[in-house]
Amino acid sequence: MKQTLFFLLLLSTGIFAQKRPLQHSDYDAWKAISETKITPNGHWVAYVLSPQEGDNKLILYPLLGNAIDTVERASDLWLSQDSRWAAYKISPSKSIVKAAKLAKKKKEDMPKDSIGIHSFTTFETIKFGNIKSFIFPEKSNDWLAFLSYPETKKDTSSKVKKTKKESEENGSTLQVYSLKNNALHKFPFVYKYQFDPTGQILTFATTGKDSTMKAGLYSFSTTDQKTKLLTEVKGTYKQLISSEDGQLWATILDPDTTKKSFTKNHTLYFWKNTEEPKLIGDTLTPTNANLPLISADFEPQFSKDGSKLFFGKTPRGIIKDTTKLEEDIVSLDVWNWKDNRLMPQQLANLKNDLKKSYLAVFDLKTQKTVQLANPDFPEIRLTKTANEEEMLLLASEKYAHQHWLFNPPIDAFTVSSKTENRKLIFENKRVTDLRMSPDGKFVVWYALEDTAWFAYQVRNQKTYKLTDDVNFSDKADDDHPDEPSSYGMAGFTKDDDQGWIYDKYDIWAVNPSKPSERKRLTNGRENNLSYRYISLDEKETQIDTKNVILLHVFNQKTLESGYATMGIAENAIPELVMFDKLYFSPKIIKAKESSDLVFTQENFEVFPDLQHSKDIDFKEVRKVSTANPQQENINWGTAEMIKYQSLDNKDLEGILYKPANFDPSKKYPMITYFYEKMSDQIYRYNVPQPARSSINFSYYPSNGYCVFVPDIVYKTGQPGQSAYDCILPGIKKVIEMGFVDSTRLGVQGHSWGGYQIAWLVTKTNIFRAAEAGAPVANMTSAYGGIRWETGNSRQAQYERTQSRIGVTLWDNPKKYLENSPLFYLPNVKTPVLMMHNDDDGAVPWYQGIEMFMGLKRLGKPVWMLNYNGEKHGLTQRKNRKDWSLRMSQYFDYYLKDAPIPEWMSKGVPATEKTLNYGLKLD
Repeated sequence: MKQTLFFLLLLSTGIFAQKRPLQHSDYDAWKAISETKITPNGHWVAYVLSPQEGDNKLILYPLLGNAIDTVERASDLWLSQDSRWAAYKISPSKSIVKAAKLAKKKKEDMPKDSIGIHSFTTFETIKFGNIKSFIFPEKSNDWLAFLSYPETKKDTSSKVKKTKKESEENGSTLQVYSLKNNALHKFPFVYKYQFDPTGQILTFATTGKDSTMKAGLYSFSTTDQKTKLLTEVKGTYKQLISSEDGQLWATILDPDTTKKSFTKNHTLYFWKNTEEPKLIGDTLTPTNANLPLISADFEPQFSKDGSKLFFGKTPRGIIKDTTKLEEDIVSLDVWNWKDNRLMPQQLANLKNDLKKSYLAVFDLKTQKTVQLANPDFPEIRLTKTANEEEMLLLASEKYAHQHWLFNPPIDAFTVSSKTENRKLIFENKRVTDLRMSPDGKFVVWYALEDTAWFAYQVRNQKTYKLTDDVNFSDKADDDHPDEPSSYGMAGFTKDDDQGWIYDKYDIWAVNPSKPSERKRLTNGRENNLSYRYISLDEKETQIDTKNVILLHVFNQKTLESGYATMGIAENAIPELVMFDKLYFSPKIIKAKESSDLVFTQENFEVFPDLQHSKDIDFKEVRKVSTANPQQENINWGTAEMIKYQSLDNKDLEGILYKPANFDPSKKYPMITYFYEKMSDQIYRYNVPQPARSSINFSYYPSNGYCVFVPDIVYKTGQPGQSAYDCILPGIKKVIEMGFVDSTRLGVQGHSWGGYQIAWLVTKTNIFRAAEAGAPVANMTSAYGGIRWETGNSRQAQYERTQSRIGVTLWDNPKKYLENSPLFYLPNVKTPVLMMHNDDDGAVPWYQGIEMFMGLKRLGKPVWMLNYNGEKHGLTQRKNRKDWSLRMSQYFDYYLKDAPIPEWMSKGVPATEKTLNYGLKLD
């Protein structure tokens, strides 16, 4: 009897422990980690777990042995600077919200958010309900403020007295709560409120209750809990901002109480502490006749040192003629060859253009306003502190007509915040990485045509070439016809003494005014290692060389990664402290007052859960999250690197994802997916989720497929042939390994990948099924098209960037014809599925139509799915789920001999749209 029970126990344990394939229905429960924070004292790690469908969960993980705290439906996490408090929004359950929507409840009767305040010392939680919004001071620990929705109470009295009610227009109750002594202060009909960073003053605007609290702007002191009326000036306060030390305030007021004015004559006020606000700018006394209006769409900003207040000015627009009826107004777009920006660009940016403002500065000492930018010189780039006297000013509009350039030229200047004088730095240059150094001493940039870095010294107005004899771009890594970009810049050290610039492997310290003193800080090139600086302070403005530097490390040959530490002593060599066949996150979160760190590590089989280290030596590491324990029950594939040569003898790599429970004696179907180069993703986790466009690398290996992802290198003028030369030998290499069925090969890709598939199926018949998402079928018509999402011309893509033709259509039409699949469709013998949506703003969907119509005319099996209103990739989850299912049905039918779905065999007529999805299997 005992033996029988033991046998049954083993049998049942084996049954329950048996793993299963990943299913589309598993996606909803797969969680992501967000809002990761660590308390300043390093005692608690906090993060939010979010399933793809369902409610969030906040985790408060103790690093000193206390119990884990879990808060259901919590997000928007805040941690106090003294490590005593955590606060968060608690949302109603999504199922309850959905039920309320189905019941068609009114907005005011819908479930509302709450706020929770958790003590790390007493482990008690305080909650407030019906929350509309809440804020905490940036640097204070003791106060929070929140707006509440009104309580929904029915008035049962026979005589209803007309009283002012809370609403969007009238405002809501503001509550200010002390975490220190539980004191709660309430203020009625508030619509705008803001703490200063120190938490000493809360300023708020109210529409007023009665004589006890008139309409106007008030300040509440958290020090003595006293309220002061700052001004009774009527109108709507649009912005409330404070200086970093909390001593200075500014606001923008819309004085139009009638809400009927077509021109918003906003006014700008400034004050110190709790003094009466002073008018410093309005439309009645404009400082610039061309820019008379103060913009409410630009949030004013104080410089860090409190010497300057920046705000936006805007021109007076054309007033709408209200004497005309709508039926008499002509609506049209005028395309003019002299326009700097194409009409579609103007329309795509119309909302931003209507709100466009030009930066002005008010000097608090001289009480003088200077207009820094204007329509001819529109862009100012401030440093993080905005303390500099000379600002970086850019102008590019006159070059915007060169829409065939992906990165048009610009002019750069410095402009004085005191005199408005401009000094030219350079003109008509195509640059990247343009910035002013943190202390405002230098302007640096990378010049594309020169493939070199430059610095301009503001004080002496001299320009220095920083990288004369070092290659800071690598054409071998960038096979586009355009000039190669730089590898970027880490930043500047204290006093702007050095700029840290990257080449492919190393970090170089360069004195901007003495380039010959350049020094290589790392030794990556000799070891195929790329070193990149990691900032451990989110508010850092300059690299601190007094402390040990933490670096992210990536091996360009083995694709392994990790971390290294480095001192800045003479001839110091980086020391690897963590390195493995994993992908380590380049972003690390550090506690402010301790050495504790939080980071992630992952590979194809390991989700990037949070890891904790006591120090940057990474000697004591432990996992502090387990986001997706359900993966233990899923058959998971593996990833390995395949090395092979292209048809033109280039060494290439590709990732091969093998099925779960791989058996080399079996023959598996294989789907090939590609874009450009993807081998550096070998140690990345692929989240199971419904597809936006492309196959999920976790789903297909779990369901018995091999998935091959080869790298592609390109020759200018031959994008299609380049893909052929790189992809076909890779597939052949995998087939020769003996476990792939060469008669059951599929191929899938989207956008650029979709184009390459469309070209490939005109040149080879090795694929049993192909899915080409949003493909360009005809480069001759696509060349003259528009990227409707941005309004940009598509010509730059073909001449200089991804499509890599390298010439105009008129200079070499043969190249465009050779690389257009449309003209070779008679050669196609592979069934083709396409997904191309009617609101695609990247590849016009008529490209998919051209390919569909061509294949249909030729009697070739072809399907095209158009998710109405969707863009280049699917965004609506219901559509992503549908697409994932249809794509797997398609490949299962052709590569696994599964039953064919009705949408493939019979189609779905328009008369059955939304009623019959055609997913039933024949």
